[in-house]
Amino acid sequence: MHQMRFRDPAGAVRTGEYDEAADTVSAAGRTYDTDEVDVLPPCEPTKVVCVGRNYVKHADERDEEVPDRPLLFLKPPNAVAGHGDTTPLPADNYVEHEAELAVVIGEQARNLDEAGALDAVAGYTAANDVSNRTDQDREQNWVRGKAFDGACPLGPVLATPEEVPDDAAVELRVNGETRQSSSIEHFVFGVPELLAEITEFVTLEPGDVVLTGTPEGVDELTDGDSVEVEVEGVGTLEHTVERA
Repeated sequence: MHQMRFRDPAGAVRTGEYDEAADTVSAAGRTYDTDEVDVLPPCEPTKVVCVGRNYVKHADERDEEVPDRPLLFLKPPNAVAGHGDTTPLPADNYVEHEAELAVVIGEQARNLDEAGALDAVAGYTAANDVSNRTDQDREQNWVRGKAFDGACPLGPVLATPEEVPDDAAVELRVNGETRQSSSIEHFVFGVPELLAEITEFVTLEPGDVVLTGTPEGVDELTDGDSVEVEVEGVGTLEHTVERA
């Protein structure tokens, strides 16, 4: 069973064990159906560090070069949303989905080396790096493009590192139609290399998140779309989008 954070009907925030087969979560001696609770993001990051163009085919579809070192940008806490939430799409802008494996940090990390970098990982979850391309292509620092409210759905659970295989599949569906389907074995830079590079410049705190990049197949999101991001070993993150 995976770990899930949720708010129960009494309003208490709990961390419990999620039984995917029964679609229930248990904590403090009680068991709840997931439709009885609000599923929260599996962590509360101080920041989300994102990696661009970490799949060759995604760089190709964007007609951009594969970077010679990880291309990094940030999403702030206000961008984080949970399983079942609705992301507001910026008005009159072209917005795309980006399915990603998300790395959740378990301990304060600075100047990690690749050999021991995975020791700082608490687990993995699924993410959608919702991207406002209209403004991303117009501005240098991508604040409007990447940091708007709800632009980083995470969830639904925190899976342990042992539960996610090295070649884990990553898939995204919109209204049931598969748009992205790949594997993390196609990373340009693997998780240890990413963590070593990031922590050379930035201290990662417990609960912080690293988004590892998206595979090819990104496409437009429109008002009312239902999105599913499935990561092998984690499960399926579901959320909707609506035009602001």
